[in-house]
Order: sequence, then C-alpha cells, then structure tokens
Amino acid sequence: MKQNREKINIIFTDDDIDDCNMFADALSEVGINHSLNLFHDGKDLLAYLNNEDTKVPDILFLDLNMPFTNGLDSLKLIRSNKKYRDLTIAIYSTSSSEKDQEETFIAGANVYIRKPNEFSTLKRVLKEVLEINWQYYTSNLNKDTFFLTI
Repeated sequence: MKQNREKINIIFTDDDIDDCNMFADALSEVGINHSLNLFHDGKDLLAYLNNEDTKVPDILFLDLNMPFTNGLDSLKLIRSNKKYRDLTIAIYSTSSSEKDQEETFIAGANVYIRKPNEFSTLKRVLKEVLEINWQYYTSNLNKDTFFLTI
C-alpha cells in the first residue's frame, strides 16, 4: 500500500464497539504507521466522506450490518462519488453469505473479509491487507480472489 515510513490513512466503520476496539488494538500491534478514524454507522461515515475537505483515505473497512445506512448502501453511495472511485474498500463482516459477497463485489468493494474470532488471526489479516498493492491487485480482481481467506 505505502512504504512503511508513510502513514496509512485508515477508516473503520462498525457499529459494534468491541469489534472497533479489537480492530484498533490489532492494528496498533501490526507495526504499520497509520492514522485511524472510527465510525459506528454508515450515516456518520458518509457525512464525513461528503465533506469537501476530507482527504481520500488509503483504505476503508466497512461492516455490512449497521444502523441508519448499512454497509452495502454506504458502499454504493461511496462508489457513486468519483472522488472515491479508486478508494480501496474492504468489506469486514460476520456474514459469509454468498449473496452478501456477490452484492458487495458487484457494488465495487475490493475485498471481502469475514471477521476473524481470534486476535492473532485479525493481526495476520490486517498485515496482509495493508501490504497489498491494491492498484495491481484489483486489475486481476474476480470472485475467486474477492473473498480473503487466511
């Protein structure tokens, strides 16, 4: 994504406070220089992204099941804004439904991550996702590579 010396700008959106804390803790242990913005629903995320002063983050982790504006609707709205056309979006959900994977793939997500239960697994997932050069990875994106398994 970026060289280790550069700060990676990350947004994480999930209504579950425990998941937010676990994500932030795992991210801090991965050893990647980063800034993290947390949102708890799609409505607040979209308000932030629609602010013209907001810089495009390097990656957005997006839960599907959230109040107000769910993850799929948020994804569609984000992708409809040309400012965020090249934003890397990782769906981060407990759902392993093929329907959810299909819909988010079609709507423009870059990768689908099923929320890991183990802290150590989450750290491995984050390390892998944050080290991918998404510009090249997405040129070969297909449904077989969309669902990240570790």
